[in-house]
Amino acid sequence: MLDGHLHLQTPEGITLPLTPAGPPKRALAWLLDFIFRLLLGLFMVFLINLPGFSGRLETGLMLLVAFLLLWAYPVLFEIYGSGMTPGKRIVGIQVVRDNGLPIGWREGVLRNLLRAADFLPMWYGLGLVAMLLNSDFRRLGDVLAGTLVVYRPQKKKTKAMPTGTPRELPFPLKPEEQHAILDFVERSGQLPPARRFELANLAEPLTACTGQASLQRLQDYAAGLTGNGHATRPDSQP
Repeated sequence: MLDGHLHLQTPEGITLPLTPAGPPKRALAWLLDFIFRLLLGLFMVFLINLPGFSGRLETGLMLLVAFLLLWAYPVLFEIYGSGMTPGKRIVGIQVVRDNGLPIGWREGVLRNLLRAADFLPMWYGLGLVAMLLNSDFRRLGDVLAGTLVVYRPQKKKTKAMPTGTPRELPFPLKPEEQHAILDFVERSGQLPPARRFELANLAEPLTACTGQASLQRLQDYAAGLTGNGHATRPDSQP
């Protein structure tokens, strides 16, 4: 994990690069969820204390609210919210299985039942020690449930390529060579003109021209590779 990522292999043979979330991010997510639950709990207590509730009913509703906020809140949000409570969603982290797949009821219930042990002796002291001793920052609940808390993958942005007239390549190129053309054309607008033409000149064996003409020819090839004259392609950088 020299690059800070876990490279997990799914049963379908797909490699998932995941970055474990450390204690600061997880603490911030917990604090946000604590605030949300506190506000929701105060609102529910206000409703329960309105006239019309008897003593036993009021006590029963209080216990139900406490159960929902303390135990059901994290379990239900993580299972039905793609591994994210509201706090986790805000800070950009989520819970997944240790093979990169979404969690289910087993994982959601187990990791949250062990939260009480992680809380010992106070303020998640044991959980913090467990995370610091684990290369994947897993607390005891994560170890038992087989889960990881990772940074949520960001959606890849799209970049508009310069307009070109679709043109077929004069001879076949390897996939990596085709990607090199697309990458250069995507970034050409960010380069100084001198550097842009210098790199375009390197493609003279392909374009049979130099300078602006070579650059325009590469744009035409990129438009042909992507299938239209106003090409867009997912950013190749994560």
